[in-house]
Amino acid sequence: MATDPLQKTSPEPSVADTAAPGHLVVFDQVVKRYGDHVVLDHLDFTVDRGQHVTLIGPSGSGKTTILRLLMTLEQVSDGVIMVDGQSLTHMPGPNGSLRPANEKHQREIRKKIGMVFQQFNLFPNMNVLQNITEAPVNVLGLDRAEAEERARDLLQLVGLEEKATAHPTQLSGGQQQRVAIARALAMRPEILLLDEVTSALDPELVHGVLDVLRDIAHTTDITMLCVTHEMNFARDISDRVMMFDKGKVIESGTPEKIFGDPDHERTREFLGAVL
Repeated sequence: MATDPLQKTSPEPSVADTAAPGHLVVFDQVVKRYGDHVVLDHLDFTVDRGQHVTLIGPSGSGKTTILRLLMTLEQVSDGVIMVDGQSLTHMPGPNGSLRPANEKHQREIRKKIGMVFQQFNLFPNMNVLQNITEAPVNVLGLDRAEAEERARDLLQLVGLEEKATAHPTQLSGGQQQRVAIARALAMRPEILLLDEVTSALDPELVHGVLDVLRDIAHTTDITMLCVTHEMNFARDISDRVMMFDKGKVIESGTPEKIFGDPDHERTREFLGAVL
């Protein structure tokens, strides 16, 4: 491989290159509600730079909503989200006040975040190489030749270098998801969000996708926030596991603690059902 596909080579250095270690993501009393239904209930948690945090819990407990708030696909009902020391949810207003962030403000901060969804969301009219290079060229302003070199390195990372000219319909679901992972990494995010990335795959395709993500977790310093029902994968890649129920964190600890000796009865019930 000519270059490290996860090494930042864009003209403007990322904040992660110079900022001191610390909380990269902060949720401060975050509430998300739909009408009378509270999805996240005054949620407080942090993710440190380089940390791999996995969110587990029953469906409907609020895990995916956290990722959607970070991607600004949803907006908070109350509270503040900070990313790398900047507010994602608010921006300065008159006389030192804060007001809800506009799209331009959120778009700038969102450049630090990449997300891989349950569905692959590849552009069907573009081949694999074009799917990976489109955003780096049009959003980051990368030279197309540099973007294509980066894309080919990432395809090698995910084991699909021979598929650069294929279209999504010519790929299996597992291959499409690996392309989606490469596409997210092509933007050089500081934070990678993973939302049940194997839930839409046939069982025999899950292993290959998880192996790619294990390699990324073990060989790079990217920060990861992961929602998954794959408990063995969570055990392998996580520095911290957070158990959610009804919009709250009811337990948080190392994988050894959460999977081996959880404190909360609800955690034991959940793990008993899924393991």
